[in-house]
Amino acid sequence: RPNPAICRDIMSSPEPPPPRVGEGEPEPDGRYEAVAPHWFYCKVTDGRERWVPFSTQDSERLEEAQGSGRDKEDLVVPTSGGRYDVHLQKRQRAAVYWEEEVSEVRRCTWFYKGDKDNKYIPYSETFSEELEEAYRTAVTLDEWKKKLESPSREVIVLHNPKLMVHYHPVATSDDWGSTPTEQGRPRTVKRGVENIAAEIPNGEPLQIDHLVFVVHGIGPACDIRFRSIVQCVNDFRNVSLSMLQAHFKKAQEQQQIGRVEFLPVNWHSSLHSTGVDVDLERITLPSINRLRHFINDTILDVFFYNSSTYCQTIVDTVASEMNRLYQLFMRRNPLFTGGVSIAGHSLGSLILFDLLTNQKADPEEGEHSEEGARTTSSNRGVKEVREILKQLELCEYGDVFEKEKMDRQALFLCTEENLKEMGIPLGPRMKLLHYISSEREVQHGAEPGSPSQRDPDSTGDDRNCQYRDVGLGQVSANYPQLDYKPTIFFAFGSPIGMFLTVRGVKRIDPNYSLPTCKGFFNIFHPFDPVAYRIEPMIVPDVEFEPMLLPHHKGRKRMHLELKEGLTRMSVDLKNNLLGSLRVAWQSFTRAPVPALEAAGADAETEAEPGAEKQPDTKAEEPPAAVKEEAPLINVGRLNGGNRIDYVLQEKPIESFNEYLFALQGHLCYWESEDTVLLVLKEIYQTKGITLDQPLAGSQ
Repeated sequence: RPNPAICRDIMSSPEPPPPRVGEGEPEPDGRYEAVAPHWFYCKVTDGRERWVPFSTQDSERLEEAQGSGRDKEDLVVPTSGGRYDVHLQKRQRAAVYWEEEVSEVRRCTWFYKGDKDNKYIPYSETFSEELEEAYRTAVTLDEWKKKLESPSREVIVLHNPKLMVHYHPVATSDDWGSTPTEQGRPRTVKRGVENIAAEIPNGEPLQIDHLVFVVHGIGPACDIRFRSIVQCVNDFRNVSLSMLQAHFKKAQEQQQIGRVEFLPVNWHSSLHSTGVDVDLERITLPSINRLRHFINDTILDVFFYNSSTYCQTIVDTVASEMNRLYQLFMRRNPLFTGGVSIAGHSLGSLILFDLLTNQKADPEEGEHSEEGARTTSSNRGVKEVREILKQLELCEYGDVFEKEKMDRQALFLCTEENLKEMGIPLGPRMKLLHYISSEREVQHGAEPGSPSQRDPDSTGDDRNCQYRDVGLGQVSANYPQLDYKPTIFFAFGSPIGMFLTVRGVKRIDPNYSLPTCKGFFNIFHPFDPVAYRIEPMIVPDVEFEPMLLPHHKGRKRMHLELKEGLTRMSVDLKNNLLGSLRVAWQSFTRAPVPALEAAGADAETEAEPGAEKQPDTKAEEPPAAVKEEAPLINVGRLNGGNRIDYVLQEKPIESFNEYLFALQGHLCYWESEDTVLLVLKEIYQTKGITLDQPLAGSQ
């Protein structure tokens, strides 16, 4: 390590006066005030270092730990909402929930302006102490123009309290023994973080109300800037904090809420660490090298998921990672009592959907929830059996099954011996046994054209029937169980509807709900080429628009309102014009002969009202997007009876060309305030907390 800095007076040799960057007088009466330190960490992006300040809250906590006098121990201080730990003795910042290179941490007091981006860079802690000592001496003795030499043989000159300059040496020491001088381009030196105009956040609320796991889609990059899932989720979390301040201010002031924690779930690296990349490399053609490698690294993830071998790897990784994160989070937050939700982008949403459809509901919870309604449940079970008997033309045996308190589940457990003991004749017995056998086969793996597909409206055990239907065509895999029951499932830019259709699922039963998750929101951008709707699969006979997400600042975007207004106006003008033309044409073609007028008076009196009404009957109706109030539509139990499909409002520039912004539409969710606000609104609604002011168009 170079020798420590040497402090010395500048001799009275002639020297050009310092540049008048700022006037500053020495502190009167030699009063010295110690500098207030602030903690920074070094963030490396694309090989470039950038020093980022900790929040005020984290910096104070680090300073308190630093002053506790326990330097011999490796104190660990949680920062950034508990997502990073700072090892105080090592001066390192390490990620808690995901893999990331450790970053250097400094207790900073003195800074100099960098060369490239004019950002201030902190001096090392040792040299900062030397600068501070020189500054203290200069203030106390009123002796300025002190010159210090840094370990890298750079010169720092303290002209006065407001003017301190850092000089780069023009050349290093040569054979003549020359020393560094203050020649070269000067850089500004600042004392204290308050003088460098750094943006220092206050910090995140300590209370965590809800936990959300976020699963990425294809490839290692998640947005148009090719950033990782960790960076994108960081953006999503930051937007959520600003939305909480803007729309839940009243609840925050009353200390009813804290914040929502979002944690990324990465499965891509585990999949591509199996050696499959080496196998692909051997068979990949050498031409268009970059495009082929991009396809291997991204698009092929879809095909991997449709392979039983790699599908098992993916679902195991996603489930085990979410369980690991959940257990780690609970160990670090033992007082957490909030709920857990999950969110998936693109292919990630399909992975989560398949996992959720294969979760097993807690039987104890089912018994507890139905304890107060045993009679209703029993009656419903008897009705289900009567429906089956009606389907098999065996209605006359309904009383026998009702006497035995037989529901659908009990019926499926019956053997031929049981039916014989109940007094069911051989013919009806065979019908029932054949029905039970065929239903069991369907439950283990339904094929298109099975009874459930041929008769989607048939009644029965809703959960078993729809568990089977929604799971139709899934890749054969052993789907792991999650350690928790998600409150809500959010899908961003999701192809779930398309994959279900390709798998042979033509309709989702309105009575179906995910076994362990009662909420499901399908959120998409109107130009997203990967997104598909869900609601038309539940209500196929009715055409209706998805719910339009309100803008986070209220009402619709101005260009959409203008577009709808112009559409409505053009429809009205067209109808009026057509009506006027019809009336004019009829008056023009009307016979002018009085005798004909008299003879056809009655006919004309009957025809004219019809002619006048004709434009109204054929008048074009405004499109569905223009209609203000949509009729209430029953979209089933998949989201607890609430709407499922939600469409974002495109930005004004995006409306110029749908194709140009298609890719951006698929990757826009991470920084979308409207998306984040819907997530927060639905999460806090489960706690009985609503927005300060309902947004126009929201429900």
